[in-house]
Amino acid sequence: MRKLAETSLPITPELVSHALIWLEETAESLRWPPRTLFKLRLCLDETLTNIAMHGYPAETERSQGKVTLRVHQEANRILLEILDNGVAFDPTARTPRDLDTSLDDALIGGHGLRLLRHYLEDIRYERRAGWNCLQMFASLDPTGSPEEE
Repeated sequence: MRKLAETSLPITPELVSHALIWLEETAESLRWPPRTLFKLRLCLDETLTNIAMHGYPAETERSQGKVTLRVHQEANRILLEILDNGVAFDPTARTPRDLDTSLDDALIGGHGLRLLRHYLEDIRYERRAGWNCLQMFASLDPTGSPEEE
């Protein structure tokens, strides 16, 4: 796969918003269909939110925290790589918790992996030299709106 875009961002309160702007600009320059951007945006938001909330438990770790994002594409397949130097965490080794049976029993959180598995073709993880390396593979969708699913 050919790398088409890359950025590195510090772990700050603006991490997710800056990353999403970068992804939107990348998608625009590569002319991705709206649905492709929709699903990758959703998966990136979910992943980075968890990294920011759980990947750096101490303030000193957070100040040295960094995320690198890379987009690769080959034909109709996109790879979005997320690398962070936070606490080791393999989301692919987890099982999503069961769906809640009612609104009264519903708990917040715990469904991000289910979302990723729904929208992505494949998810791979490895720990490399102190970095979490998450690879999210998605197919390039036909032109259309995200609501057409």
